[in-house]
Amino acid sequence: MQFHPERVQTVVIGAGQAGLSVGYHLSRRGLPFVILDANDRIGDSWRHRWDSLRLFTPARHDGLDGLPFPAPAHIFPTKNEMADYLESYAARFDLPVRTGTRVESLTRQEDTYVVDTGHSRLEAEHVVVAMAGYQVPRVPAFTGQLDADIVQFHSKSYRNPTQFKDGPMLIAGVGNSGAEIALEAARGHRTYLAGKETGHMPFDIEGLASRLFLQRFMLRVVFHRLLTVDTPLGRKAQTKVLSQGAPLIRTKPSDLARAGVERVPRVKGVQGGLPQLADGRVLDVTNVIWCTGFTPGFSWIRLPGFDPDQRPKMDKGMALEEPGLYFVGLPFTYAFSSAMIHGVGRDAERIARTIETRARTSVRAPVKTAPALSQRLPAPSTQT
Repeated sequence: MQFHPERVQTVVIGAGQAGLSVGYHLSRRGLPFVILDANDRIGDSWRHRWDSLRLFTPARHDGLDGLPFPAPAHIFPTKNEMADYLESYAARFDLPVRTGTRVESLTRQEDTYVVDTGHSRLEAEHVVVAMAGYQVPRVPAFTGQLDADIVQFHSKSYRNPTQFKDGPMLIAGVGNSGAEIALEAARGHRTYLAGKETGHMPFDIEGLASRLFLQRFMLRVVFHRLLTVDTPLGRKAQTKVLSQGAPLIRTKPSDLARAGVERVPRVKGVQGGLPQLADGRVLDVTNVIWCTGFTPGFSWIRLPGFDPDQRPKMDKGMALEEPGLYFVGLPFTYAFSSAMIHGVGRDAERIARTIETRARTSVRAPVKTAPALSQRLPAPSTQT
């Protein structure tokens, strides 16, 4: 089907904290843009996560540029509170968000980017991919060999323990998701946690030490200013984070041990319909939750030389081989804090500033501002 193309100077793909941050900084500069999001409602990327999820950072660090998070400074918000904040943020700054609009492909015709949503076609000078790197679940190739009676799914589909069958649990993957789901599972099931830990915070993130050290020093100084691609220490940390994953934030090995969670080696395959560990043991379980990470899910980006299975080649969010293409929200785009709420604004502002500079030197005819289709929501009120 042919669509009459809509010209927009900048298309932002994704209306999470990264996309809304980019929109805020583009709006402040008076630049025309539109934000596209596949979800039915702004904030749904948070609402659709597991029920008990809370943020790892307190409210004082969870606000985006221009609007503090409406909660007491040391409260750790729930995923629904974060979702509602994002919805209110878009409304407060009247950001032109089009929900229910999934991008099916991004291509280029000469020096113009073409964004196809299946029911519309947008042409743009600039495209900002504002999505986290946690889009498509990654599971081992042998998952289909497990016995059909075993309940198995990826952590992205986890909501609460009512999804489990009676009997033992295997949680495959010792990241933050795996550790927190294991604690919930252990309340009613014998639980195995498979994999090698990548480290953990040495103190309670909700305690006094965290307020004095983590919140005032680690988040603002170490994660945001010291560990960046501009420093040798930051570049070393980037390599480790991208290859091994982040350390456990809220959960500690001692918490898992007290809950009765049994640590086992990684899952290497299937034997007789049951998961087999790297040490050869076979676990007789009725549930398997794959906490094995994600891929960015960029197969819809169809540009010359772009490999959807690899991290984009970029410099601080700017694609090296595609002028006018940008990424915001990916882990360690510029700093350790790039994928954190308090860090995404700096990356978004850098990209907006770059677009502004390039727009000033462009010889193209001006484009019209895309119409805002976001819901008109009341401004957020203070939460308690």
